[in-house]
Amino acid sequence: MNRRGGKKRIVNGGGGRERLRRVDSAMRGSDEEENKQVKMKRRILVKYEALPEYLKDNEFILDYYRCEWPLKDTFLSVFSWHNETLNIWTHLSGFLIFAAMTVATLAENTKGEGPISSFFRSSAVAAPLMAILALDSNKGSRNASPGAHHRQFSKSSLLDIDGDDSIHVPRWPWFVFLVGAMCCLVFSSLSHLLACHSKRLNLFFWRLDYAGISLMIVCSFYGPIYYAFYCQPSWRVFYLTSITSLGMLAIITLLAPSLSSPHFRAFRASLFLAMGFSGAIPAVHAATLHWGHPQVLMALGYEVLMAILYATGAGFYVSRIPERWKPGAFDLTGHSHQIFHVFVIGGALAHSAAILIILNWRRALPAC
Repeated sequence: MNRRGGKKRIVNGGGGRERLRRVDSAMRGSDEEENKQVKMKRRILVKYEALPEYLKDNEFILDYYRCEWPLKDTFLSVFSWHNETLNIWTHLSGFLIFAAMTVATLAENTKGEGPISSFFRSSAVAAPLMAILALDSNKGSRNASPGAHHRQFSKSSLLDIDGDDSIHVPRWPWFVFLVGAMCCLVFSSLSHLLACHSKRLNLFFWRLDYAGISLMIVCSFYGPIYYAFYCQPSWRVFYLTSITSLGMLAIITLLAPSLSSPHFRAFRASLFLAMGFSGAIPAVHAATLHWGHPQVLMALGYEVLMAILYATGAGFYVSRIPERWKPGAFDLTGHSHQIFHVFVIGGALAHSAAILIILNWRRALPAC
């Protein structure tokens, strides 16, 4: 009896262990499936209503939001499709353009003989500049004016640099602009990519984005002011010191967390535009000093184009058009922030043309 009972207990004990193993295996499988579902759930795109308050920026974009994804998944989402994809890639593409311009400029010699200067002299400068001179010549043939001697300039003397007569002009202001533009564009791309990860990173990256915009605006002033006032060092130092101080104040102001909220969208745009349009003062001054030089006027023309592009982009940014007209229709493509990014790159390229025009013009002038 004891043996049979003992055997029975052993058998029953073995069966109990087997059942426990099955239950444990089933529970592990259930936990793994649950963890997998949780991970998948964290990587799905959600609607505007499901967002935490700190991620709610544009109520007219209704869907395709990333919300508090793991950092690795957030970073890899640069290659996936969501409502920030084109915001990331428009400015990332702009960064690559300016990085290529930097490398090409480094390959040039100090007299501007290389691909970048050649392109802007031939494509961005030659056609409009010679058109202006042609109009000027037609007027001059009927009525001579004090600046008639400029009409006798050939295309070569206007756009090319004679290696024997040109002077060495520092290129560092041009590189300052290139670095400022690249910082702004890469900061923007990183902000649109990673700000959805957490509230802490959201606050950090949007502050970085606003600092990058201020940095680009300040750096944009260095080239034109340095070359236009190359022989007027007092004015040069005054203008560069003024805009640098204004830029530092703007960055400090925008570091306030409250100013990162959507309620201050118009204030931020106005501050950036005010910084940019403060360049009208040195621009008018430079035009007065060098009125007889068509290259300076051509550079000012590109600066006006830059201002129009930036202002138009800011208008889209503030008004939230076109998604305001049809909420949900532009969630993935065509919404206002993407349009704003395209106008920013266009304005920066127009400014690049202006700097290179005035740099080549300064090289061709006699020493001060």
